Amino acid sequence: MLKILLNAYACNPNWGSEQGIGWHWTIELAKYNKVWVITEGEFKENIEQALSKLPQKDNITFVYNNVTPKVRAMCWNQGDWRFYYYYRKWQKKTLDIARKICKEHSIDIIHQLNMQGFREPGLLWKIKGPKYVWGPVGGMYNMPLSYTKNLTFKKKLFFRFKNIINKLQYRYQPNVRKAIQRSDVLLASTPEEQRVFKEIYGRDSFFVNDTGCDVTDFTHNWNLDEERPLKLIWVAKFDFRKQLEIAIRTIAALKDLNIVLNIIGTGNNEALYQKLASELNVQDKCIFWGRVEHDEVLEMMRNSDIFFFTSIAEATSTVILEAIGAKLPIVCFNTCGFGPIVNEKIGRKIELSNPSKSVTDFSNIIRDLYVHRELLPEMSDNCKYLQRELSWAYKAELLTNVYNKIV
Repeated sequence: MLKILLNAYACNPNWGSEQGIGWHWTIELAKYNKVWVITEGEFKENIEQALSKLPQKDNITFVYNNVTPKVRAMCWNQGDWRFYYYYRKWQKKTLDIARKICKEHSIDIIHQLNMQGFREPGLLWKIKGPKYVWGPVGGMYNMPLSYTKNLTFKKKLFFRFKNIINKLQYRYQPNVRKAIQRSDVLLASTPEEQRVFKEIYGRDSFFVNDTGCDVTDFTHNWNLDEERPLKLIWVAKFDFRKQLEIAIRTIAALKDLNIVLNIIGTGNNEALYQKLASELNVQDKCIFWGRVEHDEVLEMMRNSDIFFFTSIAEATSTVILEAIGAKLPIVCFNTCGFGPIVNEKIGRKIELSNPSKSVTDFSNIIRDLYVHRELLPEMSDNCKYLQRELSWAYKAELLTNVYNKIV
């Protein structure tokens, strides 16, 4: 067994997103390796409780590097740039902890796991001796500016400036350059990171979706009665990247159909989206559920007909993999980390263009699936073929093979 040290600031067995990524990579890698994990201690109780039930628990050692409640609040308040100052301090202390672990346990591989954003690669690349793996790395994709045309001048300027800063950072930020140069293996969470690694740094990388799905034996009990509403589900945080407005306007373009969109999520703009649905006279077709517990979200997916995902800028997205785990046909954009995995066998996708054309393209697809509902059970059944390939277990098996090769 190899000895692996993971740097995973976010880790929680009861969550998706970054926290779920930290947990699932840990427990799956521990089936083949001895794993030490340095993480923040906010979810220590959840971790220890879940860890005690795992058959591979003896292969996992968690080391907690705590921050204050004030810093945790900053972390949860996405957009609070003060957090990055404290996060860098956390990484400096993590470097000291990691050096001690490497010395005491003769670590074979250091793996910088999360946070995944490329801007903060941590500092463990400074440790000499063990092989170094970074990724899956995300965040190098830029915002498609064609989707900002209806925003205020200030917000348009923000996204334009952010895209410029993004390019400058992945080219010239010292820690990013050093982490890439130090890496024995780079894992890219989208094709965009692969492109940057190759074109700018001359480095090959593995395309590995940052999240995974469950292999299930669940089977939908499809009711194809055309008199029954076609049930769509949308799950995300209410921020600009998720483009909920496109989803609502798509439903408005389909208001002649017996269709319902269940909207799960929260955010500062919730009242504006509800107002938009009312103005478009689809308030009875767009049902806002607010924040829903994770298990309930999965249950709602299992009782839906289509997962409607309108995000234009992120990595793979946990909910896409959860939809595949629920064997739910997907309609989305062909972009980011999820575009390459959603094919015609399990869903439909459109190219990035502009908001107006996207509404037209999405409405045409959903109208076609509404008429040809017999396609949905076939798409659902095809999800089982992707589940294994995209599962946490399969990815950990592949990554362990990579570990063994570089050692």
